[in-house]
Amino acid sequence: MEGGGDSAEGKAHLRRGMSEFLRSLREAARQKRVPWKVVACGSRNAAHDAFLNAVKTSPEAINVLLVDSEGPVAIPLLPRAHLRQHDGWDLAGIGEDSIHLMIQTMEAWIIADAAAVATYYGQHFLKSALPTAQNLEGIGKASVVNALARATAQTGKKEYHKIRDAAVLLARIDPEIVRRRCPSCDRLFAVSAQAIEA
Repeated sequence: MEGGGDSAEGKAHLRRGMSEFLRSLREAARQKRVPWKVVACGSRNAAHDAFLNAVKTSPEAINVLLVDSEGPVAIPLLPRAHLRQHDGWDLAGIGEDSIHLMIQTMEAWIIADAAAVATYYGQHFLKSALPTAQNLEGIGKASVVNALARATAQTGKKEYHKIRDAAVLLARIDPEIVRRRCPSCDRLFAVSAQAIEA
């Protein structure tokens, strides 16, 4: 997955947070004795390269690419076509079920559970600054990030900072709430659960 910044510590922090967010999948994998590993790669290009390497070196594994869409997805839930158009990535020959997007940014998943975010930030969190749309994926990346910044600006933890806060928030938000408000998240859980069961 993309994220975690450039430091090993930042990547490890994000890996732990995302693994906790995906805990139901992690537990399903353990029950089926399917090895489980979240790999935070930093940049989206690094995630792309690591994914292609994993597909090549471990073709028997369930390899999954998870990156932000960085913008609206013209063809709903067809990640390969979006990444070809947006990034110029050639993912031909890789199953669509292995390619996943956080639409339009991971922060959309975070703000989906506004109550958990409010609990984390505490006093002076401005919940009303967050979008109330049921489906958050139609809201642009800049709007999501700006809303989160406004909501957190006056809190004791200060304005949201991706490297410092994203992993902690991923570990706290409720995946079921996120799945209801972000179809890309629901797809990740549903498709991955099917792959683990197969």
